Amino acid sequence: MERAGSFEALPGWGGVLMGAIGIAAGLAGARAVAPREWVLIWFVAAGVALPVGVAAMVHRARSGGVNLTAGVARRFVLSLATPVLAGVILSTGLLQRESYDLLPTVWLTLYGTGVVVAGIFSIRLITVLGASFMALGAATALTPWWLSTVLVAVGFGGLHLLAGLIVLGRDRRSG
Repeated sequence: MERAGSFEALPGWGGVLMGAIGIAAGLAGARAVAPREWVLIWFVAAGVALPVGVAAMVHRARSGGVNLTAGVARRFVLSLATPVLAGVILSTGLLQRESYDLLPTVWLTLYGTGVVVAGIFSIRLITVLGASFMALGAATALTPWWLSTVLVAVGFGGLHLLAGLIVLGRDRRSG
């Protein structure tokens, strides 16, 4: 009965690709000479990773006969999107004030919050993934800038890659 109310159209390959994009952004960001350049690299990465993730989720949902605009799938998407939108709004304000040092905390914590809340409608892995993002976000609040930028790459690169590989392994075992 619990599975009947669970959104499981999670794209393993989408997570792997998003993780690869995050790792590439982390490597490119490590060469940034100014915080503004680092932010631009991550904005480009988000602009590439978001459509990849959405396309992978839509493809998986369609192939599984899941309607993303209704029921538990709709709740999953809205739960994830709302804190992400809050992150965009806060990032805009921080960028206007050139307060770059708080961006890693805002990005990781609010993305993690969205994933935790969306995880209520999905498999346990998603809740654990979100909590991991939130833990990295909390760590960035206590670390110097250079380490915060590394933790952003660990989150958006490493955690997405790991979660994607876990979903792919799960699919193989159940498929």
